[in-house]
Amino acid sequence: MKNILFVCTGNTCRSPMAEALLKAKEIDGINVKSAGVFASNGSEASVHAQVALHQKGIACSHASVALTEEQLMWATYIFTMTDQHKMLILNQAPYVSDKLFTLKEFADEQGEVSDPFGGSLQTYEQTLEELERMINKIVDKL
Repeated sequence: MKNILFVCTGNTCRSPMAEALLKAKEIDGINVKSAGVFASNGSEASVHAQVALHQKGIACSHASVALTEEQLMWATYIFTMTDQHKMLILNQAPYVSDKLFTLKEFADEQGEVSDPFGGSLQTYEQTLEELERMINKIVDKL
């Protein structure tokens, strides 16, 4: 069993979309969660994130959660959206360094996943496409 944790800032845009995309693949032996380094608990995914996922036929029932040590310990792999997210986690929990990667790093790509927060639906759709491409690349590695 592999436990995948996606981490972004507020857990309302990128990490919930990544979580929903990977869950939709229904891969046996893979559990998926998401969290945010500066999230408040209980917020829904942003409306544009929900719409972008719905357009792909993916349901999104999400409530944001703040990143906890329990989640870090649960995870087999922790995928952050940016280098800053990764560094924040490393500063607080250096013991997870062997399972902590930016999503693009694990997918053998450069850069960070773009943040659609506050953007148009088109911006969210572009981020969703970016996430889907990364997730398709990492599935084989998992």
